Amino acid sequence: MSNGDVSQGRRRFLIGATSVVGGVGVVGAAVPFVASWNPSAKAEAAGAPVTVNVNKVEPGQQITVEWRGKPVWVIRRTEEMLTNIKKQTDRLRDPNSEEPQQPEYITDGTFRSLKPEIAVMVAICTHLGCVPAYRPEIAPADLGEKWLGGLFCPCHGSRYDMAGRVYLSQPAPLNLEIPPYRFDDDATVTIGLDPEAA
Repeated sequence: MSNGDVSQGRRRFLIGATSVVGGVGVVGAAVPFVASWNPSAKAEAAGAPVTVNVNKVEPGQQITVEWRGKPVWVIRRTEEMLTNIKKQTDRLRDPNSEEPQQPEYITDGTFRSLKPEIAVMVAICTHLGCVPAYRPEIAPADLGEKWLGGLFCPCHGSRYDMAGRVYLSQPAPLNLEIPPYRFDDDATVTIGLDPEAA
């Protein structure tokens, strides 16, 4: 074997090794760069759908989950609550929910929900953005004898019924917002996805 053959073999080896190391370097640099195009985990979580097991919510109970940085209430309404919602029509600003505060597929303007017994609503007052209090009791001393249960904003006194519909002559101009949501099955609600996205 001549000296030239050894140099040629060595040269090929070095070129091949350098190419492999260079390729690894390019991939190593490209992966973080391409990954930076994806939204951050925080941004993803802020807009990600939230799944709730509604079987854990007792009749008359309200739970709060966070979706897109907003508190969202899931309320399991009792038969008495549903009956009282129907009694409020003449006392409400928008009893048929004609203002666009709910997705188009929520066609029941009275209960404002896919299933009457399960309410899902953004817990932010439409006046100045305070979080209302869940007040299911009937005729408490501080809210008066006509109070049939509902939601009361402690900041400026806005009152809503158990469907999130605002009463007449309140600081709040609109009913509470109903977020997009769907039932995945009888026990599971996903907030942030429309039913068609199933």
